Amino acid sequence: MLKRRIIPVQLLMDGRLVKSKRFADWRDVGDPVKSSAVYNSQYADELIFLNIARDRASVQPLADLMQKVSRECFMPLSVGGGIHSFDDAAYLIQHGADKVVINSAAYADKPMLSGLADRFGSQAVVVAIDVKRSADGNYTAWSNSGQQLEPVELQAHMHNCQLAGAGEFLIQSINQDGTMEGFDIDLLRLACKVSNLPIIGCGGSGNYNHLKEAFLSTDVSALACGSLFNFSDSNPLRAKAFLSNYDLPFKVV
Repeated sequence: MLKRRIIPVQLLMDGRLVKSKRFADWRDVGDPVKSSAVYNSQYADELIFLNIARDRASVQPLADLMQKVSRECFMPLSVGGGIHSFDDAAYLIQHGADKVVINSAAYADKPMLSGLADRFGSQAVVVAIDVKRSADGNYTAWSNSGQQLEPVELQAHMHNCQLAGAGEFLIQSINQDGTMEGFDIDLLRLACKVSNLPIIGCGGSGNYNHLKEAFLSTDVSALACGSLFNFSDSNPLRAKAFLSNYDLPFKVV
């Protein structure tokens, strides 16, 4: 049985960690390097860094951060935000990132995904999709940090990205982001049905029961958490201990 993963997700703005609610209302939550060292001591399976600053002209600050974080922790590092080209992504991988997270660029530049998969392997290519649920229950895909509606169905976009070389999907619920009210289970079920690639669910974790529900009710490979770890005394090690009571397989510490 494949091991499930608990992944802290860290949002970056101007060199600081922030946390959002429904992709707005940013709050400062600390220093990314110190936070990463703490997660390392708590046996997080991976770390995801997403740069959400609006002036994402260069990936150099992300590369500099990856090198600092790499000295403090020993786990796979995924990084995204402002990756506009193959060269941007390659530069990050060459400077400490194990995976790159592609969001907005994945809509217009499928050849970039293919090029990265050919050069670094599909396991290094994570496609992030920010999803909003409308009042009628339909799901729409948004880019540019949740600001721009994309004229493509979620299912079609996932299918096309998988064909292009994506190795994993990060499915983020805009509606649930930062609410700490639980994951959008229907969204995660849909994503798992559409693609046989590993799915990382994100948005809404507020307690360990939310993690349990998502893992037991869907086929997600991993859950990414922000507020759960930022605004409570929860941590990845305690989460795994709780979930082990339900026969969920995790990497042994």
